[in-house]
Amino acid sequence: MSIWTLKEKSVGELVVVIEGDDWKRAVAKAFNKLAKSVVIDGFRKGSAPKALLEKRISAGERFMQAIEDRANDWMRAALEEKGLKPISQPQLDVRAVDGDKAELVFTFAVEPKAEISDYKGLEFPLEEVTVSDEEIAEEIDRMRESYAEMEVKEEAAENGDTVNINYKGFKDGIAFEGGEAENYDLVLGSNSFIPGFEEQLIGVKAGEEKDLNLKFPEDYHAEDLKGAEVVFKVRVNEVKTKVLPELDDEFAQDINAKDVKTVDDLKDMVRSRIEERKKSEAEAKADNVLSEQLIEKVNVEIPDVMIEDEVQGQINQLVNQLQQYGMSLTGYLQMMGQTADQLKDSYRGNAEKTVKMRLALARIAELENIEPTEEEIEAEYQNIASMYQMSIDDVKKYIDKDMLMNDLKNQNAYKFVKENAKH
Repeated sequence: MSIWTLKEKSVGELVVVIEGDDWKRAVAKAFNKLAKSVVIDGFRKGSAPKALLEKRISAGERFMQAIEDRANDWMRAALEEKGLKPISQPQLDVRAVDGDKAELVFTFAVEPKAEISDYKGLEFPLEEVTVSDEEIAEEIDRMRESYAEMEVKEEAAENGDTVNINYKGFKDGIAFEGGEAENYDLVLGSNSFIPGFEEQLIGVKAGEEKDLNLKFPEDYHAEDLKGAEVVFKVRVNEVKTKVLPELDDEFAQDINAKDVKTVDDLKDMVRSRIEERKKSEAEAKADNVLSEQLIEKVNVEIPDVMIEDEVQGQINQLVNQLQQYGMSLTGYLQMMGQTADQLKDSYRGNAEKTVKMRLALARIAELENIEPTEEEIEAEYQNIASMYQMSIDDVKKYIDKDMLMNDLKNQNAYKFVKENAKH
């Protein structure tokens, strides 16, 4: 016999009562198992008479061994009977036990069923996308920058030019540590140095020497230089200027883009790229607004374990991304000045929204009888195989079909909400 009682946050108790012959057989098997390890003087291990073994092995020991051996079997049978799927590790409590029966209580969380209404007619504020001639010109200028060449110039340095310099800094007439370099390329206007340094080099020519009278900022990182008045002695070795390629058909062909032969072709390509980017941004923005509305419509109590699992999943994604850059999570936390617990807390709000959204879509799929087709399932397997350069057979070994179907079901549920939104 089993009884399921659902409590707060989709955590419930499954009471399983084992009695009669089932319980007696379990206790008898437990007794035989324990008897094999009992040592009684004058007898080989496990070979003492039953009467002596019964005195040595208490009823309580037999009961607890029976429960240890069979609890999982009884739980699985009860779960199947009630159609339950735990999403947390069941915790066992022995409520009562004697020679006639055992009453076991398994506590665990199940996936909650979200309640949602008014999910049709939500706002999907997709902005209209336009691309101006100025945006195209700016993008093409950036492309020309990447193809620019540096040329030595004899004229005075201007903002944007690169000066190659030797410099040495002095405080109270004494050179200070870290204030010296040779053959250093400095782009004027890059704000790489303290205020005034680059500005005072505008107008210099190759071969000139100049003293720069400057003052370090009050918030400078080096304590001994905060607010200090200093002199930098600078020698200009060379002045170089950036020369951009002409915007002509030759440049358009140098880009080496498909079907781009002329400047007009280049402009069309750039317009198309900007337009696609803006459309993606507008779509993402509208999706975010729609998702927030959908989440607001959901009524559900989420078990803590679902939030914790989602947080851990997002942190695992972060770890994978960090590994691609050769960084560990420990190093990342040190760089960010965070503890592991603080990182988890920072993910918790987003994790709760993600879980809410997933539950909302699952409920909508149920209400609208949305099921993925076999063609959609096979296409998704093919997408995953292409993405990870694996065979479909290998992908099917690693990805459970039910899990894939649930993902597709949620995707199709979101499409349904989107199609029925106000555009």
